[in-house]
Parts: sequence; C-alpha cells; structure tokens
Amino acid sequence: MSVLSPPEASPVDTRRPLADWRVKFALLALIWGMSFVFIKVAAESLAPTQVSLGRIVAGALPLLVVMLLRGGRWPASPRLWAHMAVAALLLNTIPFTLFGYAGQLIPSAVMGIVNAATPLFGVAFSMVLLADERRPDRDRVLGLAVGFLGVLVVFGVWNSLGEVSVSDRDAMIGMAFVVAATACYGIGTPYLRRFVAGSSHSALELSTLQLLLAAVPLAVLVPLTTDVPTGVTWQVVASVVVLGVLGTGVAYILQYSVVREAGATVATTVTYVVPVISIAAGITLMGESLSWNQPLGAVVIIVGAALCQGMIRTRPVRPPSA
Repeated sequence: MSVLSPPEASPVDTRRPLADWRVKFALLALIWGMSFVFIKVAAESLAPTQVSLGRIVAGALPLLVVMLLRGGRWPASPRLWAHMAVAALLLNTIPFTLFGYAGQLIPSAVMGIVNAATPLFGVAFSMVLLADERRPDRDRVLGLAVGFLGVLVVFGVWNSLGEVSVSDRDAMIGMAFVVAATACYGIGTPYLRRFVAGSSHSALELSTLQLLLAAVPLAVLVPLTTDVPTGVTWQVVASVVVLGVLGTGVAYILQYSVVREAGATVATTVTYVVPVISIAAGITLMGESLSWNQPLGAVVIIVGAALCQGMIRTRPVRPPSA
C-alpha cells in the first residue's frame, strides 16, 4: 500500500550483503500484504473514518518521536504546507477511509487484489501531471490497457449483464471503493513529485507532516459524524495499531532502506508480491473464498503493471549507439 510520500531514490549501496535488503523486502511485502486483514478486522467494529483516524495517529506518533529525536524541523513555507495538505488528503485521509468502507463489504483478499492496480493509476496520472512523463511509449500504453482489463476481470463485469443480487452489488461497491483509493494514490504520488520534490526537508520530516495533516480533517469529522464505538475487542485495537505502526511507520523505514540498498526498481517489485500475500492471508486467517476470476484478474493486473514499469518489454531495448 502506498501510504507515504515515496523516498527519493539514491545510489544502490553495494557494501551491504545482498540478504539485508531481501529480508527487508520480504518484511515490507508481508506488512503491506497483511494490512488488508487488519483493515477487515477493524472495519467490523469501527466506522471507516474511525479506522482511518486511528491508523494515521498510530503511524504518525512513532515518526514524530523519531523526527524530534533527530532534531527535525517543520517547513517554514506556507506554500509547502498547502501542498503537503493536499498530498495528505490524496495519500492518506481519503484512501484510508475508502479502504475502511471497502472492509465492510468485501473480503480482505479482494482488497489486496484490486489494490494491485495502484501502479497503473500512478503511471496514468504521471503522464498527465509530469512534463517528463507525457510521451508514453508502446509498453506503457499496452500495460495500462492490460492492467485495467485485469480490473474488469476482478470485477466480473459480465455478471452485471443479468440480474444482480444484493451481495453482488455490495461487492461491486466495495471494489469500487478500493479502485477510488488506488486512484487517489495514483494522483498523490506524481503530485508530490511535481510540487514537493526538491524540498530541503528530509523524507522523514515531510512524511511526519503529511500524516499529521491527514489526521486534522478526521479529528474534526469523527466526533461529529460517529458515535463512540462499543464492544471493541483487543483484536480491533491491535489491528488499528498495527496498521499504523507497522503499515505506515515501519513500512516507511523498510521501503527507504530497500531503495537505498537495492535501488528504486527493485523496491517497486513489492507491488507484485503484496496481492499474493493478501490472498494467502485472507484464505488462511479469515476463511475467505475467491471466485475464479479474481486471482486471474490479479495476474492480469500485475502483468499490466510490469509493462508500465518496464519490468516486461514487448521488444528488446536497443543499446545506445557509439
């Protein structure tokens, strides 16, 4: 799950053993893959906005402590604060809340599958918002087409041609919530690159500010629109805390480490592992079942994302001429 501003890529650190980044990569995939189970558990007892606020606060506090211990500083520019507020809405407040709604309607495994479309939206909106991305190559266009075809396969759009049951309609709405959340991620990432890249502040400082700003509208909205939850179990509380501390705080540190030690290209491949873990976790831990089209759609989405990100090419790359 893309929950924070992506760290700037830096040269690969070849001084560390290869196993170091592989362990961190595996932990990152495990944390993000399991996040959908925690969303599902939390959404059964809490309102979507309460889930969203809880995970944001739980994620912001550890980052805030680390930032203060390191002597971090807040930006002085009102313009930068405004851009970070927009990014917070797109990357945290809105998508986290949408996932909370989805968790009430669809299995966690399906959330993980549809979330695999995040890179597709990232590429699509980068082509619109970023000047250096506006010339699409054939593989990107093909990848977008293949990936979004995979989303339609996951939805099982052919089922809508006949009479649709209430459960099927709820499932379609739940998947639509996840698509909307991934679209927010897809807009938010190039937005950060366009308006925040080049800032003198560290990724830790900006990410902490982003989460704190994301919590502000929810802190106002939750008391006005929801009741105090009752019958909340320790599993629900633990799920919200884990979502925040691990899914945001620790995952941010792991992602940054993988980028630094293995390179940004390797770090992006975690996108392909997360749906596999979410499916396995949903089936084994939650007793969920999937229709045949959902894992098939996941494979199609992953192929499309790989084409968009250059992991798969339809024609060989020509070496530069001497």
